[in-house]
Amino acid sequence: MAGDLSDLYQDLILDHSKNPRNAGPLDGATHQARGNNPLCGDRITVYLTLDGDQIADVKFEARGCAISVASASMMSEMIKGKTVEEATALFEKFHALVTGGTSGEGDGLEELESLAGVRDFPTRIKCATLSWHAMQQALRGAGEEVRTE
Repeated sequence: MAGDLSDLYQDLILDHSKNPRNAGPLDGATHQARGNNPLCGDRITVYLTLDGDQIADVKFEARGCAISVASASMMSEMIKGKTVEEATALFEKFHALVTGGTSGEGDGLEELESLAGVRDFPTRIKCATLSWHAMQQALRGAGEEVRTE
């Protein structure tokens, strides 16, 4: 059974990396931030449109490995429609998941579980979390580039 789950997770990551959801620039974005992982060359720009405290729209532009692009794609689907507080809570749960924590039943991270295996490869954690750090930077309205070195 574990092999089947591993295959499913690999297929999910490949699908999101080859067919990223919400990819491209976002005209009229109210917030944006860039992320850079100089160790492996991943680069991302996250664009957000906030309507009050709610993320009305999200898009991203990415150049990088399959894990980086897949994570950005999954993140974009998860945070659209969420409040800033909910998106920040998802970031914290996801960060804990990929750095050695666990996700609880019904915590909303089911699809993101496919990226949990990066915790066994510390350099790949940075690939998986780059878009999430950029999203947090965008929400803070900070203009500096996020770097994961």
